[in-house]
This record gives sequence, structure tokens and C-alpha cells, in this order.
Amino acid sequence: MGGAGVMSDRLNYYSPTYADPARSAIRTIVFQGDSITFYGRNKDIIRPNESSALGRGYVALASADIMEKYPELDLQIFNRGIGGNKVHQLQARWDEDCLDLKPDVVSILIGVNDHWHTVDDHQYEGNPSIYQKDYLDLLEKTKAHNPNVKLIIGEPFVLLEGTKVLPADWNPIFKEYQEIAASVARQFDAVFVPYQQIFDKALNRAPVSYWAPDGIHPSMAGAKLMADAWVKAFKKFV
Repeated sequence: MGGAGVMSDRLNYYSPTYADPARSAIRTIVFQGDSITFYGRNKDIIRPNESSALGRGYVALASADIMEKYPELDLQIFNRGIGGNKVHQLQARWDEDCLDLKPDVVSILIGVNDHWHTVDDHQYEGNPSIYQKDYLDLLEKTKAHNPNVKLIIGEPFVLLEGTKVLPADWNPIFKEYQEIAASVARQFDAVFVPYQQIFDKALNRAPVSYWAPDGIHPSMAGAKLMADAWVKAFKKFV
């Protein structure tokens, strides 16, 4: 008798109830971006919620958090970040790697390569205007496909004291990309995650080598900072 009662409780706990209509509209989440999002994921595994497919960075940490917090949503989470990507490369694979997955929430962190690859001998002739146009086109296409999709836009960030040697004029130009990301988020009513501010504040507690040794790619501690901020953003939808 006691055993049956426990089993019944378990079924009630794990079965989706969707009492809140807003929650019932959220099931599939797609993370998009560059190497910071990719973070060692196995690209050969395309199923949702697979630990190796989510990588070892902020995506995996944030996914574990919300899957534990919201079991009733029965979330299906995909990581489709690819190292080195810029916005136009997201565009080239957007149907297959985003829209075809029918996401209810799309999270994008992109921009560091859009600037870096113009100064690091990558022969990319980009600039802030191109970044803005490509980003707007990408989100317009996303909204046209699903007007109800919820968006989370991450601020591209850099810690100049890291081990990667970056040009002296990196920051004045890069700030334009950060401002564009924030502006795009406002235009599309997206939740904006201010990662630069988050990392800058964290530097009061520990040096760059602790949070993002090369100044661009976060450590596990840096990934946890990002995950906590992302989960805070996601909570605005639930």
C-alpha cells in the first residue's frame, strides 16, 4: 500500500500539468553561437538533452539547472553552437540548426568573432554595420517563422587581460558590437544578458585567469557565471 502511494506521488510529480498557459508554450530551447556556446559538444549527437551534445560549458550548466527546476515543462534542449562562427555563418545554417527544430526559445551569443576575425588575420571584412544588418536579418527571419518565439540575446564579451594578444584598439571598436547586440535585443523584445558587466564585476573577486584565462573562452567558473545569468533571463518566461 505504502509503495503504491509513493509511486503515485512520483507519477504526479513528474507528469507535466501545464497549469500555466505561458509555461505550456515553452518546451524546445535552442542555444546558438560560437565556440563559447559550442564548448566541446559532440556534433555527431543531434538528440536533445544529451550531456555530450550540450557540451561542458554554460549551456550544459544552464540546461541542467532549468531541467531540474522545471520538470513539468519536459524541456527539449539543443546546443547548436559552432566554434569560429559569425552572424552570417549562423544565417547559412539557420533553417537546419534552428528553425527546423521548432524552438519556443532561441538563445544567441554571437559577436566576438565578427570583430576578432577582422583583426586576427582571418581575412574577414566585417564591421559593426554588417554585424547589425546580419543580426537583424537573422531575427526577422526567426520571428517570421514563429512570431511567438522567445529570444535571449547574450552580450559578446572580452577580458583584455587574458593570455590572447589582442590589438590595442580592440575595445573602442568592440563596444560598438556590444551596443548593437543590446539594441537588437530591444528591437525584438528579447531578454538581454549583459555578460561583459557580469565578468567585469567578477574581476573584483578573482583575476581573469580564474574566469576566462585567454580573455575570451570562460573557465568552468566563468561558465557558471554565464549559466546563472542565463537562467535568470529564462525565468522571465516562466
